[in-house]
Parts: sequence; C-alpha cells; structure tokens
Amino acid sequence: MEIRIMKEIMEGNDKLAGENRKFFEDNNITAVNIMASPGAGKTSLIMNIIGILKDQKKISVIEGDIASSIDAEKIEKEGITALQINTGGGCHLDANVIKLSVEDLALQKDTLLFIENVGNLICPSAFDLGETLKMVIASVPEGHDKPFKYISMFEAADVIVLSKKDLLPYIDFDKEAFYKGIRAVNQKAPVFEISSKTGEGVKELVDWLVEG
Repeated sequence: MEIRIMKEIMEGNDKLAGENRKFFEDNNITAVNIMASPGAGKTSLIMNIIGILKDQKKISVIEGDIASSIDAEKIEKEGITALQINTGGGCHLDANVIKLSVEDLALQKDTLLFIENVGNLICPSAFDLGETLKMVIASVPEGHDKPFKYISMFEAADVIVLSKKDLLPYIDFDKEAFYKGIRAVNQKAPVFEISSKTGEGVKELVDWLVEG
C-alpha cells in the first residue's frame, strides 16, 4: 500500500512539474531550484546575485522553510518580490506548491526565478518542480565528503556551488577529494567556488546563469 501511495504521489507531482516547466519555457522564465543543507549560504548567494542583477533583470524569489519568514523579509528589503512558503515540517517543496506560488506571484516574462528549497540534502532532489536548473550548494565548513554521502543530490545537479570559499585557509577541506566525489557521480555540472562575504566568484556564476 505504501509503495502504491508513493507512486501516485510522484506521478501527480511529475504531471504538475511538466505544467510548470511548460509555463516557464513559454514565458522565458529561468527557474533555479536551489538545494543545500541549512546554513550552506542559499539566501546569502541569492542576495549577492540580486545585488548584481536587480537593475538589469526582473527577479522573483520563492522561499521555502519549515517555519518563519526571515529570509523572504530580507529579500523584500532589496525591492524584490518574494513569496514565503512554510512547509510546517515538510522536508521539501513540490510541484504543486510551486504552481500555486507562481500564480500568486503573477510572474512576468523574462524573469529570473529563484526557488530556495527547504534546507536538506536528501528528499528535495527526488521532487521535480519543473525548474530550469537544479543548483546544489555545498559549503566549506560542511566538509569535502558531501558528494560521497549525498549521491542523488549531486547527481541531479545542473550546477554546483562551493560556498564560503573565504574559509578554506582555516578549515581542513580537501578540494581534490571534493571534486573527485562530484565527478564520480556528475561529469557535466560546472562548479563555481564563491564567497558571499567577499563576493569572490559570484560574478562568474551570474554570468553563467544569464548567458546559459
């Protein structure tokens, strides 16, 4: 019974994800599903990107959290439309939530939409949202072994970000092992090393997002 129910859930989600994807494609909306552990720097990176692009491009943000509206409030202070989604304990966003959120946001054509998923390196990768890109962030303080431990997440990524690069001199982080783990499961995704504190590497990531 549990297997049957899960199959129905996933089939329903995938159908709605397909509808979301068509809407994004028809309206030239780049929807970036950002997945990472809590504290990896998802919101900080979004804030940095907003600082670079807000005068050049339409940007909207969907903020997924178990509770609170702290991140959405930060983003709105920058003059960017943000919608807070609280899952009340759910460990991921799904396609239905994104469909309803997109309707509430009344997105315009040619928008860059950031979807900050719930902080979690496990189940968000299993739920297609209809996004254009899956971005996975791993931070230096988390350690270099994350690609080995969370294979499905890094395997699904279209782009990978190593955040908090400014801490590399102070933390025992083996970059060679980190990249080895990534390439063992994902040969194609580009990797950007960034620091939201100093801004290093963010412009290169932005250029890739805009040009890609």
